Amino acid sequence: MDAAAAHSKVVPGGERHGAGRDGSGGNEEEAWRWPWPGWRAPARVEVVVMGFLATSTLLVLAFGGAGNPLSFSSSPGSEFVQKPVYEASLIHEHVAGPAPPTRHDQDRLLGGLLSPAFDENSCRSRYASSLYRRPSSFRPSTFLVERLRRYEARHRRCCPGAPLFKEAVEHLRSGRNAARSECQYVVWTPINGLGNRMLSLASTFLYALLTDRVLLVHAPQEFDGLFCEPFPGSSWALPAGFPITDFAGIFTMGSPTSYKNMRQAGAVSRDHRNVTAESLPAYVFLDLIQSFTDAAFCEADQRVLAKFNWVVVKSDVYFATMFFLMPAYERELARLFPEKEAVFHHLARYLFHPSNDVWGIVRKYYGAYLARADERVGLQVRVFPEMPVAFENMYGQILRCSEQEAGLLPKVAHKDGAAANHSSAVASGSRNNKLTSILVTSLFSDYYERIRGVYYANPTETGEFVEVHQPSHEREQRTEARAHNQRALAEMYLLSFCDRIVTTAVSTFGYIAHGLAGVRPWVLLRPPSPEAPVDPACVRSKTVEPCLQAPPRRVCGVAEGTDIGALVPYAGHCEDEHKGLKLFP
Repeated sequence: MDAAAAHSKVVPGGERHGAGRDGSGGNEEEAWRWPWPGWRAPARVEVVVMGFLATSTLLVLAFGGAGNPLSFSSSPGSEFVQKPVYEASLIHEHVAGPAPPTRHDQDRLLGGLLSPAFDENSCRSRYASSLYRRPSSFRPSTFLVERLRRYEARHRRCCPGAPLFKEAVEHLRSGRNAARSECQYVVWTPINGLGNRMLSLASTFLYALLTDRVLLVHAPQEFDGLFCEPFPGSSWALPAGFPITDFAGIFTMGSPTSYKNMRQAGAVSRDHRNVTAESLPAYVFLDLIQSFTDAAFCEADQRVLAKFNWVVVKSDVYFATMFFLMPAYERELARLFPEKEAVFHHLARYLFHPSNDVWGIVRKYYGAYLARADERVGLQVRVFPEMPVAFENMYGQILRCSEQEAGLLPKVAHKDGAAANHSSAVASGSRNNKLTSILVTSLFSDYYERIRGVYYANPTETGEFVEVHQPSHEREQRTEARAHNQRALAEMYLLSFCDRIVTTAVSTFGYIAHGLAGVRPWVLLRPPSPEAPVDPACVRSKTVEPCLQAPPRRVCGVAEGTDIGALVPYAGHCEDEHKGLKLFP
């Protein structure tokens, strides 16, 4: 039903119903203007509830806050759709919801992880995003906090615009690798989807921390405007006029600047004692995409790489895990991250702060659809082109997962007896006033529509209220589109605000969401084939950490064929990718 044509339903007797969660009447209909193309107001929904009809007006907020509203494509396949509200028993009055807790309720600096040296208005999400989540059970170590402050000071000394940066760029432009340079750099360049990019960028920052380098980011057009600057008083973006321009064309698997290719061609010795900084090229390329070898993770190679002033990293994986297998970094990493399963959790909350435009989406959607919930359950569904699981099969797996993990999703009362008991409870005033919001994130609307339909047609066994929401359904991933990435980032954050999170196996989108949240997700496992069911349907992860899905086939100093998942007690194979590697408590 179109929002403009929405109307209150008159039931027999002429009484107009608009029952709220607390039994109060719904709001009167108002006209709301939607300023962004590609967005539409939610329709008013008519729902039959235990023998009577109820309607509810959804309040539509104009997203944006300060500044100009973000412009989104209005093409049919790329709408960010605000969905109607459905509940298992009664439709409650839908309002913007209470404001998040005040800053006195939680630590705005995340235990010292964040620097207080920022202007809040320049990046509203930096000090506010934690207020939308339950407090993290992980505290950053004192050593990590100290290292971050030291890094920020180094970044200011060496960042774009500083004299030391200009000096380093002149050496790069001349093709010379200077000895004893005060500032050394690692330049990150993106590949593949937003989740892959965030995982590899966090890994590259850890590399910078471990090697005393300064992290700079090559941000193509579609990556621009997603995040705030993470380091106070400086920028991480490569400036205009940087000598290297064709990142996509130069940094390929066959590039002669690749460290692996340099070594194979004999252009650089693996023995650092035979290598001087002056003899090296001006920069080196580390190709760490999913097919990478062990070249970057041998201690002998790290000693050689340390003599390059400029290192360019291209990756689409969470390669941070590999540093924990290297004895050279073992002691420092133990001090930085005494809780091994919180590595990405700390790195991501430090680095990734949505821009004000993206935060406007997150904050207003949360306030309109999630804030009033007593419990929020996130369901992230990803079907990959290489494993095109049919909708019915995937939906069946979600149901089996919910049945297998009791209480994951609110149970509905299908049978007449259970429904009658529920009706009696409602009539006697003893109904359960708990409100659960289910947030579905998927490229397709089918899962949202089916789950919504279940709670539309059936009360819950406990009588609790249930809402089902899905912010968007774009049908295909379009990493090259900035607006698509902004919506994806907004949904990652919304998912991270959930108390319980269900993710799809090997989905980096899911990795980011539960990593930011600091919760262990339930993982929908990959079936052996698109037609075959998988048993169990899902497993609860034993760690918050993402999976390195394609680790090196061999680790330096370890006999070939050795199981790298058994080398150290805190690293093992992933639940969703047996060949993968992840950190455990």
